[in-house]
Amino acid sequence: MRTWKTKKEFKKLFIEKAEVLFEKNVKELSHREVYQIIATMIKDLVSDDWIQTEKIYNHKRVRQVYYFSIEFLLGRLLNTNLLNCDMEELCRSALQDFGFDLEDIFPEEPDPGLGNGGLGRLAACYIDSMAALQLPGHGCSIRYQYGLFDQRIIDGQQVELPDAWLRNGFPWEIKKSDKAVDVRFGGHAYMRPGKGGALVCVHEQYNTVRAVPYDVPVLGYQNRTVNTLRLWKAEYTRENMYGQLRYGDYRKALQYKDQAQQISRFLYPNDSTYEGRKLRLMQEYFFVSAGLQSIMRHYKKHYGSPKLFDRYIALHINDTHPALIIPELMRILMDEEGLSWEDSWRITTNSVAYTNHTILPEALERWSIPMFQELLPRIFLIVDEINRRWLEAVQQRFPGQEDKAREVAILWNNQVHMASLAVVGSHSVNGVAKLHSEILKINTLKPFYTWFPERFNNKTNGVTHRRWLIESNPQLTELICDTIGKDWVHAPEKLLALEPFGNDAAFRERLAEVKQKRKEILAEYLHKERNITLNPHSIFDIQIKRMHMYKRQLLNILHVYHLYRQLVENPGMDIIPRTFIFGGKAAASYGEAKITIQLINTVARLIDQDYRAARKLKVVFLENYNVSLGQKLFPAADVSEQISTASKEASGTGNMKFMFNGAITLGTMDGANVEIHQEVGDEHSVIFGLRADEVQRYYQEGGYSSWDIYNSDADVRRALEVLEENPMFGQLREALLDRNDEFFVLKDFKSYCAAQQEIERRYRDTEGWFRSSTVNIAHAGHFSSDRSIQEYADEIWNLDAVKI
Repeated sequence: MRTWKTKKEFKKLFIEKAEVLFEKNVKELSHREVYQIIATMIKDLVSDDWIQTEKIYNHKRVRQVYYFSIEFLLGRLLNTNLLNCDMEELCRSALQDFGFDLEDIFPEEPDPGLGNGGLGRLAACYIDSMAALQLPGHGCSIRYQYGLFDQRIIDGQQVELPDAWLRNGFPWEIKKSDKAVDVRFGGHAYMRPGKGGALVCVHEQYNTVRAVPYDVPVLGYQNRTVNTLRLWKAEYTRENMYGQLRYGDYRKALQYKDQAQQISRFLYPNDSTYEGRKLRLMQEYFFVSAGLQSIMRHYKKHYGSPKLFDRYIALHINDTHPALIIPELMRILMDEEGLSWEDSWRITTNSVAYTNHTILPEALERWSIPMFQELLPRIFLIVDEINRRWLEAVQQRFPGQEDKAREVAILWNNQVHMASLAVVGSHSVNGVAKLHSEILKINTLKPFYTWFPERFNNKTNGVTHRRWLIESNPQLTELICDTIGKDWVHAPEKLLALEPFGNDAAFRERLAEVKQKRKEILAEYLHKERNITLNPHSIFDIQIKRMHMYKRQLLNILHVYHLYRQLVENPGMDIIPRTFIFGGKAAASYGEAKITIQLINTVARLIDQDYRAARKLKVVFLENYNVSLGQKLFPAADVSEQISTASKEASGTGNMKFMFNGAITLGTMDGANVEIHQEVGDEHSVIFGLRADEVQRYYQEGGYSSWDIYNSDADVRRALEVLEENPMFGQLREALLDRNDEFFVLKDFKSYCAAQQEIERRYRDTEGWFRSSTVNIAHAGHFSSDRSIQEYADEIWNLDAVKI
C-alpha cells in the first residue's frame, strides 16, 4: 500500500490541503478541520490502489462477492485507516510538530449512522476481513441521512433525537453520479404474449426513484487491496416530477418528491404504522434493485454473457432485509436480458446465499400482500410464480397435505414470507453459531431443512481483531507482541501461543497492569465527558447491547437491586466494590425495553443516594452507546455479561470483543457462548441458567409457573419490590408474573445470583483471575472475523484471494 515516505512529505501535503480545503494556514485550523484534512489525504493516498484493485479484478475476471446488508455499523474510520496504512505514528508525530495531538482529533469524527447493533457491526467486520484477506468482496447498503436516533437519558428515560451524522459531510465517500440507476415503484404490471408466443411483462405508470451511489474505500490491513462499500442515496427524478406536473397534479408531484427522498433519510423507520412499514419495504427494494442493476452493468462490461453470471458473481444477503435480491435478479435476467425462467432461476439460486440471524419464528420478516403488490407489482408477479412452482413441487411430493404447503409457502395468509423466499431462492443457508444453526434445522426452519438438508451450514460469527484489540487496546497489543511476537496480527489463531503464559507470574502482573490502566482510561473519560465518577479499583461488570427483553438486562438490574438490599440490611457485608455498566438503545416503540432503562436509572439513583450501598456499588447507564464508546468499554471490562435466555441469541459478537480484551464471560449456554465455553472450559468462564433444550421443553410442554417461584423464593420477592413500589414499572411486573415470564428471568434468578458470587470468589484469587484472562485472550483468535470470512469464501462463495 502506498504510504507517505517521510514526515516532511506528510507535512507538505497537509499544508497544501489546509490551503485548498479551508484557505487557512495550519495554526488557524480547528480539530474538526484537521480531521477532514487527514481523511482527505488518506483517501487520496489509497486512490491508486483502489483503482488498481478494481482493474486487477476485472482483468483477471475473478469471482467477486457482493455483501448486501441493511446496516453497516462502521464506527470511526480515521484510526482504522491509519492503522491499515501503517501511518499512525508518522501522522501522530507530524501533527505534534504542528501543535496538535492525534488523540484530540479522533473524537471529531462522528460515528456513521449506518447501523444499530450486531447485524450492522458484523457486516462492517466482514468487509474489513475481506480486504485484509485480499478477497474480492464489496458491501452494498443505503446512505442514511439520519441514523437510528441519538439517545439521550432525561430524568432516567430514553429520549430519541435525530442522529444528524452527515451535518459536516463524510470525507471518506466519493459520489458517483455517473453510476446512478433508476428504481421503479408502483404502477401496473401484467404479462402479454410476445414473439413466438412467449409471455413478456409490461410495467407501466410507475414512479421512478433515482439511486445515486456513494463509494467508501475499504482498506486491507497493510496490503494494497482496497475494496468498496457502495451506499445508495435516493433522489427524485425531474422527469417523473415534471411528468406529473404536466398533468396539473401538484399535490401528487410533491408527494412523490417527498416519498422518494424519504427512502434514504432514516435507518429503520417506525414500522408500527402502515406508512412506516411501506417505507421499510421501499428501502429494502431500493438498495437491492440499485445494487443489482449496478452489478449487472459492471458484469456485462467486463465479463460478457449474463448466462455466466453465477460463475463470476456471488450475492450474499445478511438476514432477510435484502431477500428481494432473488425476484429482482430474476426480473433483470428475464425482462432486461431475455433469459428464460429456467435459466434465470438456475443463475439466481447459484448466485444467492443467505445468512439467517433470527431464531424466533415470530420475528421472521413478513409483508402484507396488498401493500407488496401495490408497491412492487412486477416483483410480486415473480414472487407469485416462484411460490406457485415451489408449492407445485411440494404438493407432488406430499399430495393432499396442505399443512406441508403452509409450513413452507412464500405466500400464505395474505403475507409474503421473506425467510421462505430466502431459503427457496438460494443455494446456501447458514446460521451464525453452532447452537443457532442446529435450532434452525430442528425448529425455526425445520421443514426447509427436511427438504434441502445440503443447503444448511454453520458459520460462527467473528469480529475483526484489528479494531477490537489492536486499535482499541494498544496497551494489551504491546504486551502480546512483547510476549509472543507479531505473527498473530496477521494470523489471530496464533494467539494460542499466549496460553502458557497464564502460568507466568511476571506476565500475569503485566496483564493486570494493562487492565488497571484501561479501567483508569475509561474512568477518566467518563468523568471528563459525562461527569460520571467510577472507582477504577472495583470490578467492572459490563452489559452493552441492544435493549431487548430476551437479552435480559432486567435480570442483571434485579440482581443489582438484590445486592443493594443486602447492603442496606448489612452495611458491613464483605463484598468487593462493583461497578455495573449498561449501554444500548431501545427501539422507539418498544415499551418494555424503554421501561427497563428507567428501572436501571432508578436503581442507580437509589444506590447513589444511600451511603451504605454507594461505597460498594455503582450503576451507570451510558447513553448513546456506539462503536466508539465500545472501543473504550471492552478493554476496561472484567466481566462480560452475556445472559440472554438460552436458545434466543443467534450468536452475539460483543462476547467475542470482551474475550479479545481478556474479560471473563458470565453467561448462559446461548449463541456463541457455547463455543466460547468449549474453547476455555468451566475453569475460565462462568455459566449459569437453563440450557436451550430445557427452555424449548418449557415452551412446548409447559410446566413453568413464575408465580410459584415468586411465592416460594423470598429473594425473588424482595428483588421484585422495586417494581411493585413504583407504578411506572407495572408493565415489567406484569410480564414477569401475569404473563408468566416468557424469558425465564425468575427461573434463572437464583442461578444468576450464584454465578455472580462465583465471579467475586474468583476475582479475589488474583493469580487465578488473570490466568483465566490469559486463556480467554489466547483462545479469542478462533472468533476473528478473518476465520469466519475464510470459511464463507471456501465453503459458500468459492472465492480466491487476489494479490494486488
